[in-house]
Amino acid sequence: MTVQDVGVPERLRHGIVGAGFMGQVHARAVAAAGGRLVGVAGRPEEAEQAARLLGAERGFREWSDLVASDQIDVVHVCAPNAVHAEITLAALAAGKHVICEKPLAVSVEQALDVTRAAADADRIGVVPFVYRFHPMIRQARAKIAAGEVGRLNVVHGSYLQDWLLGADDTNWRVSAATGGPSRAFADIGSHWCDLLEFVTGSRIAAVSARLATVNGERGAAAVDTEDVAVVQFETEAGVIGSTVISQVSAGRKNRLSLEISGAESTLAFDQENPELLWEGRRAGSLLHVRDPQTLYPEAARYALVPAGHAQGYQDCFNALVRDTTAAINGTVEDGLPRFTDGLRAVRMADAVLTSARERTWVPVEN
Repeated sequence: MTVQDVGVPERLRHGIVGAGFMGQVHARAVAAAGGRLVGVAGRPEEAEQAARLLGAERGFREWSDLVASDQIDVVHVCAPNAVHAEITLAALAAGKHVICEKPLAVSVEQALDVTRAAADADRIGVVPFVYRFHPMIRQARAKIAAGEVGRLNVVHGSYLQDWLLGADDTNWRVSAATGGPSRAFADIGSHWCDLLEFVTGSRIAAVSARLATVNGERGAAAVDTEDVAVVQFETEAGVIGSTVISQVSAGRKNRLSLEISGAESTLAFDQENPELLWEGRRAGSLLHVRDPQTLYPEAARYALVPAGHAQGYQDCFNALVRDTTAAINGTVEDGLPRFTDGLRAVRMADAVLTSARERTWVPVEN
């Protein structure tokens, strides 16, 4: 069975708030899932231009008009982090399903409000932890669940980028006022931690973190969010591990690496080489390729093309929106990241900030 086999009884009508890079990714995923992109809300003076850019039927000058429209079933929130909760709450109140970019909110209290509102409204709320949708990640998860790796001993990895390396590199994310109190960890560290917990089935119980701001100023503005986070952790099962999160690592474009070692073998995944899964044993090592004919069914479902034809980031987003469509239509696929997962990530970021500030181990609330 492939993702294309998922039945879609009705063509859902989508609206996107935010016409930047992420909005464009969401727009392509809507099209791939067979959805109808009714509208997009960007800057008021650029509404029609944004609609043309994303291929939407119309532009909305105000996001509030988009979420209130009775012509839209699903709202995608791709605006700056500080307004995620406001837009999402308004969309839920209007009866819409929501796909909200992470972080779900910029505080635990906001994230709780949003999660409860989705449950009260009986709406599907999804956060795009899209790396879950790499077939080789699903393969690693299936192998661990089947006991092939054995008792877990240690986990580690990193998520490294360089797009904010220079002192003149800037973005709305660097300011806590628009991006929230955590930047590097909330932006990409949340992906790494979600992937670890998703693949192993074991939650992080406590963290010890250190943060660094390499560029204290960007242009003429002071920076009040971190460039680097180094986090030690212990899982609920007693497994220890660590991760390095950086947006200032020269030459690293989007390198999410995850290595999980057990009593029988080690599995290693690198998001920049997503067609491969390395498996190491004392007697030798294997390099598994993304081949639908040899993958476990849980992984083969997301392998859309034959082996040797590369899949990547956009394919993961496409699968997320397809599975969201299926959930709205009554079939919830395993691994769809919900608002509860987004709340979990906000709590994780809060624990990391608290640990770095107090220089101590901090438990992560479930």
